[in-house]
Amino acid sequence: MKASASEGTHYFFSRASKNLGLGTRLEKVMITPRREVKVECCIELDNKELAVFTGYRVQHDNSRGPMKGGLRYHPDVDPDEVTSLASLMTYKTAVVNLPYGGAKGGIACDPSKLSHAELQRLTRVFVDEIHDIIGPHQDVPAPDMGTNAQTMAWIVDQYSKYHGWTPSVVTGKPIELGGSAGREAATGRGVAMATESVLVDHGQHVADQRFVIQGFGNVGSWAAKFIAERGGKIVALSDLSGAIRNKDGFDIEKLLAHVQVHGIIGNFPDAESINPNELLLEECDVLIPAALGHVLTEENARDVRARYVIEGANGPTTPEADEIMIKKGITIVPDIFANAGGVIVSYFEWVQNIQQFRWTEERVNAELQTVMHQAYNELKGIAKSNGCDLRTAAFMLAISRIARATALRGMENENFCLLGFGK
Repeated sequence: MKASASEGTHYFFSRASKNLGLGTRLEKVMITPRREVKVECCIELDNKELAVFTGYRVQHDNSRGPMKGGLRYHPDVDPDEVTSLASLMTYKTAVVNLPYGGAKGGIACDPSKLSHAELQRLTRVFVDEIHDIIGPHQDVPAPDMGTNAQTMAWIVDQYSKYHGWTPSVVTGKPIELGGSAGREAATGRGVAMATESVLVDHGQHVADQRFVIQGFGNVGSWAAKFIAERGGKIVALSDLSGAIRNKDGFDIEKLLAHVQVHGIIGNFPDAESINPNELLLEECDVLIPAALGHVLTEENARDVRARYVIEGANGPTTPEADEIMIKKGITIVPDIFANAGGVIVSYFEWVQNIQQFRWTEERVNAELQTVMHQAYNELKGIAKSNGCDLRTAAFMLAISRIARATALRGMENENFCLLGFGK
């Protein structure tokens, strides 16, 4: 039976907790979400029919600060997926040492089949149902799959009808409503920074590597742009329309212009169409899954021909695939570090909103580089001292920070003290 998203996250958590000697009782406490909310959102469609959509918000942990996590609009949104992603956000914010916890939410819908007006009504009804459990010092949503800056603008407006003008209730907003410069590109930029860090650490350079990127949406396209600017050769790509290959490397600026006009990478000149299912198995130096979760599985992991896997997507690797690739000697840079650029710059946006002061894009990018570099050095040190892979090191770092914060806030538990978290 295929493992659920939550089971995969729990597996990685447990693997790291064993290294820390955490114990099953404490594991259960840290894994269990603080709150799970399910709401029914009834709206009138443009054709005057009524439609009901189910929305979710899972608030996993707030031991280190307000909970933080995206909102996705997708037909496959369900409680298990949202719970898994909420816990990943807790660990992600801890890995890069942001003063946040983790949350996630979404609405089970197909945004491509809803009009602009219908999406606005749906978003506002959703806010009506959850406005009392979100807020700048409680839980701060952000864009995710199927949502964008416009969605965040609607949330700000609807939330403010209840609580007064509060742009800091969400991040990823339009610049005009308090958004941050550099936020749109942040996740892809962070992926490129993570890639560069691990390559330099192994005595390599981006300019000497061949890249395959699955997904050419927000994360994949920006990552491709920054990697190309560093001299990397991107030899294969995919999006919803299919997959393409060019062994000499794509001109990414021309590809971006093509997508700007046509919306997809399909029919791009100087490209060979390939089976999308075979993209992950293309021979390359660096593979970047930047689309959906659970794409690297027990069935295909043995055939992966990359030396490095940089997880631009959330949860792209199953536990079985992870074990297989580690045994093959593939270096995996985990999602809770590799794609943290988005939440890092979201944090910068939140800080700017709280201070009512704007940063330049140059400052945002420089601060992002500092946080990513420091986090990688910490992961590298833990991996080396414990003889483990980077994912286990990342979870160990996150668990330690969360446990210590929980203990310092007054939770009496002998396991925390034994580990030194309460000292």
